[in-house]
Amino acid sequence: MPDGKKLVIVESPTKMRSIQGYLGDDYEVLSSVGHIRDLADKRDIPEKDRAAFGKYSIDVEHGFTPYYVVSDRKTKTVTELRRALKGASELVLATDGDREGEAIAWHLLETLKPKVPVKRMVFHEITKDAIQKAVDDTRELDISLVDAQETRRVLDRLYGWDVSPVLWRKVGSGASGQTLSAGRVQSAATRMVVDRERERMAFVSARYCSISATASRADTGFSIRLSRIDGAPLASGRDFDDKGELKRAVVVLGEDDAVSLATAVDAAGSATVASVEAKPGTRRPYAPFTTSTLQQEAGRKLGMTAKIAMSVAQSLYERGYITYMRTDSTNLSAQAVQAARSQAVALYGDKAVPAKPRMYASKSKNAQEAHEAIRPSGDTFRTPKDVTGQLGRDEQRMYDLIWKRTIASQMSDAKLETTTVTLEQTADGKKLGFTASGTVYTFKGFLEAYEEGADEKRNKGDEDQNQQLPQVVVGDELDVTDAEAKSHETSPKPRYTEATLVKALEERGIGRPSTFASIIGVILDRGYVTKRGQALVPSWLAFSVIRLLERHFGELVDYDFTAELEEDLDRIARGEADRSEWLKGFYYGGDEHPGLRGIVDNLGEIDARELNATPITDTATLRFGKYGPYLEVTDPDKPDADPRRINVPEELAPDELTPEKVQELVDAPVAGNRVLGENPDNGKVVVVKDGRFGPYLEETEPEDPEADPATGEVAEAPKKKTTKKAAAPKPRRASLFKSMSPETIELDTALKLLNLPRTVGIDPTSEEPITAQNGRYGPYLKKGADSRSLEAEQQIFDITLEEALEVYTKPKYGARRAASALKEFEKEDPASGKAVRIRDGRFGPYVTDGETNATIPRGTNVDDVDFEAAVQLLADKRAKGPAKKRTTTRKAPAKKAPAKKAATKTTAAKTTAAKTTTAAKKAPAKTAAAKKTTTARKPAAKKTGEPSSKAADKA
Repeated sequence: MPDGKKLVIVESPTKMRSIQGYLGDDYEVLSSVGHIRDLADKRDIPEKDRAAFGKYSIDVEHGFTPYYVVSDRKTKTVTELRRALKGASELVLATDGDREGEAIAWHLLETLKPKVPVKRMVFHEITKDAIQKAVDDTRELDISLVDAQETRRVLDRLYGWDVSPVLWRKVGSGASGQTLSAGRVQSAATRMVVDRERERMAFVSARYCSISATASRADTGFSIRLSRIDGAPLASGRDFDDKGELKRAVVVLGEDDAVSLATAVDAAGSATVASVEAKPGTRRPYAPFTTSTLQQEAGRKLGMTAKIAMSVAQSLYERGYITYMRTDSTNLSAQAVQAARSQAVALYGDKAVPAKPRMYASKSKNAQEAHEAIRPSGDTFRTPKDVTGQLGRDEQRMYDLIWKRTIASQMSDAKLETTTVTLEQTADGKKLGFTASGTVYTFKGFLEAYEEGADEKRNKGDEDQNQQLPQVVVGDELDVTDAEAKSHETSPKPRYTEATLVKALEERGIGRPSTFASIIGVILDRGYVTKRGQALVPSWLAFSVIRLLERHFGELVDYDFTAELEEDLDRIARGEADRSEWLKGFYYGGDEHPGLRGIVDNLGEIDARELNATPITDTATLRFGKYGPYLEVTDPDKPDADPRRINVPEELAPDELTPEKVQELVDAPVAGNRVLGENPDNGKVVVVKDGRFGPYLEETEPEDPEADPATGEVAEAPKKKTTKKAAAPKPRRASLFKSMSPETIELDTALKLLNLPRTVGIDPTSEEPITAQNGRYGPYLKKGADSRSLEAEQQIFDITLEEALEVYTKPKYGARRAASALKEFEKEDPASGKAVRIRDGRFGPYVTDGETNATIPRGTNVDDVDFEAAVQLLADKRAKGPAKKRTTTRKAPAKKAPAKKAATKTTAAKTTAAKTTTAAKKAPAKTAAAKKTTTARKPAAKKTGEPSSKAADKA
């Protein structure tokens, strides 16, 4: 690079390209691609330092000093940055202005060790004016923000690495082999989902009836609802508590009484208007988007997960269409307010905006990180029509949402009038009161531009229908017809969706909006939660994990305690608390709590069997084992007998495993252990069984217990104690095809399966036998060492020698068959121009365009992945680049490196002596295979890198 250029480092390649165009040839803009350093793995710590840093890569005895190294995948990036810095006249650190961005800038400073002037450049939108202003208005590095980020990183490492191993020992792993983990925020979020399911499980529904009818005059009709009987209010869902008990004195109609009364209402034929009440009302516009409210609305209106919403928003930000998307602030700059007001007037008229600009109070306590709200970028906003053709479909929808919300936030209140009409009628000797209500907007105001989506509510059937009411006055007599009695059942609280969980986390102060998407991703990946449509359903595994944490780490999953941790991190970010002292109190404890180490050191005995048990009835207990949930059912008449084990269907949600459902599973015909008949070739009995890995066939000796003539179920004989002898030959077994059912399979088919592999014939050329069989990856042919996939399992029985020979004449494209397409989209990928499909691969479903494959996240239903989500997954995968191939090299002889001074925390303008560590460390020996940057190995380097890949270390 020519001398004199200024080097600007950002964390994103997309930002790099955008900013380079605005700064011109006097600058070179490069990207760090996120964090360049991270906490070291144990193997990367020199032997002499392992006593202090070995367990956590943190010296808990000396100020909780982290031990950092440059990540393997970032060594090339660091090399390129150092090359560029050699000829630079100035270094400008232009990473994001929040804690994470400040930490990235600090790590760059510590690793590159520039000898030229250093400036910190911060901006919240990527436009030419904003970038030029940021270049002219630089600042020093904010060490308090760096301290807060490092404290969070250290805190999560200590929490995860101390608590997660307890889960591994006492709970095990998920049914699909997921590694369990605990984390400061993820565990609290999981507990919230489990607590909601517990409420649903404890919920007792109540039944009640309502009566609706149609009131009309001339040709104008409207709906009315029975509200009172002889002056007493009629019961609605809101009148019952979660135990099914009434909360106030109301009339509860039974079904027969309701039907009889509805008939009487129709017979009466008319009702008199008793009152007409009109009330004016006002609706205020919503504040501009924060990270949290954007995630919620994207989920409600666009059907996006929190992860996809943030990915799309980040793309819009980096391309210069919106302001920074990670913010707690609802503030708008003066220029943005003026832009929104001007656009509202231009589109909707002078009355669309109030006389004074609207100001919104921010909930964020951390003033140092308060940016603007999320809004369209620039001093004048581009309309959605202006950007049509410049954005992908998801980006277009997201921009439209942000633009509308921003414009609406500066518009006038909506004016409305709600009219309630009460009618009276005498029927069946009772004085009945009916009500109807309707709302009319006299001035729509901000609703011309935007109306917020709504989450699912309980008992929403009880609400009056919003309708247009005719002009009526007291004393008018109206016809009443079509009376209908309806039976209702109270409903429990709805399960969390991603949108409502984000809202609940924010309301409780748990986590920060910028982390919500990753939190939800973690609890889905761990198997703690699955998605049923939009609802988040906890697994029985989550119940076991939360039960352990509540009993033995109660304070760590306490909602208030977790929220206080976030507030403490905010205090550190504002410079109001010292990171080392705070971590000391958290880890070693104090007057208010025992500390993490005290809790872990005094766990006592944990009964793993009891921990993984949930009593459902007096005789049935739900347990979670290595292969998933199952019921242990005891016989009250035989308490000493081994309990019966019944697998619980994976699709059954915890709140659906009621005592009635348990009895249904107990009484259901046994899918396995059904006698099919005798094999005429050897006289053995063929039995179909239900195993942990699915139904299978087994040949058993004739002396095995006889089958029940009514059900075909084999009663298990008690095991006899025998002396040790040579192992008997294993019985022949065979798995059923996917298309077969243990309830319907017959003996003839079973014998075919047991006799596999089937010899199709002899290859006339090679004289080798060709066999057909089923394998781990599906049906296939085999001839010597040459195997070829078949398209369907039935071909194993049906394929002829001629057809098999024809299969072998075709080129062999791979050892396993092509993955089947689960879904195909009509549109082509906008980046590659190729067809997009979802296929079922060896390791689960994935999206592909023929060039790029992107795994669909665990817990996501294939049916929920639409074209936009599929394209986004492919885009995310392309952005990550190809996976790095693992190679092994022989280590060269160690070569001593000269001793180096301990790194100290520095800002762009001065050295902060208070940030130095206790002792300088020599750089470790360098080898040909070890490509870590030696300067990053110094334990004195104090600031953190990106989160570790270890399962225990995710928040």
